[in-house]
Amino acid sequence: MSESFQTDHQVRMAVLTISDTRTQETDTGGKLVQQLALDKGLELVDYAIVSDDVAAIRVILSDWLEKDEIDVIVTTGGTGIAKRDVTLEAVEPFFEKEIDGFGELFRYVSFTEDVGTKALLSRAAAGAANDKAIFVLPGSRGAVKLAMERLILPEIQHIYFELTKHREPRG
Repeated sequence: MSESFQTDHQVRMAVLTISDTRTQETDTGGKLVQQLALDKGLELVDYAIVSDDVAAIRVILSDWLEKDEIDVIVTTGGTGIAKRDVTLEAVEPFFEKEIDGFGELFRYVSFTEDVGTKALLSRAAAGAANDKAIFVLPGSRGAVKLAMERLILPEIQHIYFELTKHREPRG
């Protein structure tokens, strides 16, 4: 487990579920992201569900990337290799920097602890844009739990610090 890295800032998160079939009632992956984040003291700023459509995903991301009150965006769903899985294609062009280690570690931990060789089908990814971290997660509860508990939440304060240490304080 990583060293604890603390700042005085409460990290603020937006959660985007990408699915043609999920509703607010059936979105168990998106709800789990929110609950795990809230349990760790993060603030939930926004939540939306959007269909597996590149343009629709990009509209929401563009809006959220311009909001100062959002520090991190977590997407769930659409990371497989099926034709309708377009999340990475929609999100990746926004990345100013990729956080390659996230996808690599996610697949490794998935392989060793959870899904075996099926982990190679995951296109989980992360990057940074406009001083915000963006995490692209599969939609299953198991994948969400693994990514949030093992990778994202232990490092989120450190990630926030690194992405914003060059900023002038905002008033």
